[in-house]
Amino acid sequence: MFTGITYRQLDYWARTDLIRPSVLDEGTQRRYSYRDLVELTVVKGLLDAGVSLHSARGAIEYLHTHLGEDIGAASLIIHGSGSVLARSERDIAGLVRRSKGVLSIVTLQGVVDEIDAAVREIEYVGPSQGAA
Repeated sequence: MFTGITYRQLDYWARTDLIRPSVLDEGTQRRYSYRDLVELTVVKGLLDAGVSLHSARGAIEYLHTHLGEDIGAASLIIHGSGSVLARSERDIAGLVRRSKGVLSIVTLQGVVDEIDAAVREIEYVGPSQGAA
């Protein structure tokens, strides 16, 4: 998978209801939506940055309930045990000023851009061409 997530991670996250595929989830067949890919990439990035799986799970639950249709319109900020969406640089600056601890900030537009670039790369390569 172009997100850098292993099959074992996907399997574990699906079995523990962290992120279940929303298109197809039957036996060993799983198909993820675009939004699922964004969430998977966010979790992977958070874990790679040292955020605990518990905090990443809370962040994804927060995204499910607070993020509208425009996935790239906000930044996800994790502070302590909570999460919040900042919709402008001013919101982020205010949260940074008020924070007493370490913040993890995920710019969702950056995640969307990363996935779009990977999809374009797959489309560019396309199916292998047979002999003429």
